[in-house]
Amino acid sequence: MSRVVIVSNRVADLEKTAQAGGVAVAIADILKQQSCLWFGWNGKLVSEPQPPPRIVKRRRGAPVVTVPLSAAEHEDYYLGYANSVLWPVFHGRLDLAKFEAGYFRAYAGVNTRFAQILKPQLRPDDVIWVHDYHFIPFALELRKLGVENPIGFFLHIPFPPAQWFLAVPEHKELARALAAYDLVGLQTKADVRNMLDYLQNHVNARIIPDGRVRAFDRIVSIESLPVGISVEDFVGTEPRAQRELEAGMMQIVGVDRLDYSKGLPQKFRAFGQFLDTFPEYRGRAVLTQIAPPSRETVDAYHDVRKQLEELSGSINGRYGELDWVPIHYIRRSVPRKRLSSVYRTSRIGLITPLRDGMNLVAKEYVASQSPADPGVLILSQFAGAAEDLHQALIINPYNIEETAKAIHTAATMGLEERRSRHDALMATITRQSAAAWGRAFLSKLSRSSAMDDAMDMYSYHARARKLRADAVGPQAETGLAQVARETKSKVRPVAAKCVRSPIS
Repeated sequence: MSRVVIVSNRVADLEKTAQAGGVAVAIADILKQQSCLWFGWNGKLVSEPQPPPRIVKRRRGAPVVTVPLSAAEHEDYYLGYANSVLWPVFHGRLDLAKFEAGYFRAYAGVNTRFAQILKPQLRPDDVIWVHDYHFIPFALELRKLGVENPIGFFLHIPFPPAQWFLAVPEHKELARALAAYDLVGLQTKADVRNMLDYLQNHVNARIIPDGRVRAFDRIVSIESLPVGISVEDFVGTEPRAQRELEAGMMQIVGVDRLDYSKGLPQKFRAFGQFLDTFPEYRGRAVLTQIAPPSRETVDAYHDVRKQLEELSGSINGRYGELDWVPIHYIRRSVPRKRLSSVYRTSRIGLITPLRDGMNLVAKEYVASQSPADPGVLILSQFAGAAEDLHQALIINPYNIEETAKAIHTAATMGLEERRSRHDALMATITRQSAAAWGRAFLSKLSRSSAMDDAMDMYSYHARARKLRADAVGPQAETGLAQVARETKSKVRPVAAKCVRSPIS
């Protein structure tokens, strides 16, 4: 079996991480199932050049190769282009994007440097899987170095509508970089439509008969492949009645990174509206919001943190009692092993992003529920998960009144309906598990690469037949050898055989 080389911005220690979701958790199952090498940033900043990295074998994890960033790279590549240009644009916040800052050079430079470091570690039969927006140019940089291995890319965040993407000054460079992959995986069908719309209408790409896309003299597959979770890590069994925090108390839970894309101020306002509209729940309902910080040095994150502190203080001050605090706002990570218990003790999972690639917390909440007494998932229509989790209560997070009414609907929903919705949701997330996602992506990448080989051979034979028709003897064989040299190395042995044999 070929080794899978996973490339991501951060190489997480999965034995220690308290992360509630995201790229690292999605990758974890692949590492369990495949022979892998994990490559990326180690989280360290250095001022001096470092010696070449070596493979480190973890005690209970995949071998890793990690690279530090310089302080300037961290500022301009990571905080700059990745998180102050691509992140806000892809999440519909063009007003927060810092296009004028000149970050792209650092972004491209880190991708070039990392590709140069990885290339000596590669084997001829490796399959390379690149993750997320930090490394869009990575395949192009490897191709420049002569790497011809199959390379796939998965974007964990949403791909924006064409008009948003066009706002990025380097949108054509990014599109050319995406075309260097054999497969681009996206979270939803809507993301696929957005990317195809951009490619067809703005860089003259076209869809070929086999469904792939020809752009910048390359052919790439673009597929919707929704990421999943390891369902067995969260499955709940205990009835809720045995686990209530207090008699008669209804817990609502949200677990989101502290990010302006997560709709946290809207969630707090909706919960306040719920208490105002349905006063019978005062003293009986608690919103527990876990919001670990991220990228705190970026100004926009200071703003959302300030909003949440003001809103939670205002709501708690307005409605709270000596023995009841309406909002429990926890601004730190909670260990993953404890999260399933938090999910299970919560009657409602309230997931309200303004835009999200998938949202694995929604799936974790569903998996954690007891089938005998399940809670209710309330899910933003702008989360990628909403495309398939139809049995959740789907809401518009900008509509505060609608969300407040959905909380009331969930709170009063009967057991039979809750069970019916939960059964359907569980069937979906089980079918779309992390293991199934990894298998599907690698299978499609393999097929895409095989189709490329077939097209290479078709192209070789077509050109060879023309040469045979135009010339004979040594002249023809010289021409055929030239065609073979221009063909991918993976088909050269076949091409060489054709040079020695008659062309049919």
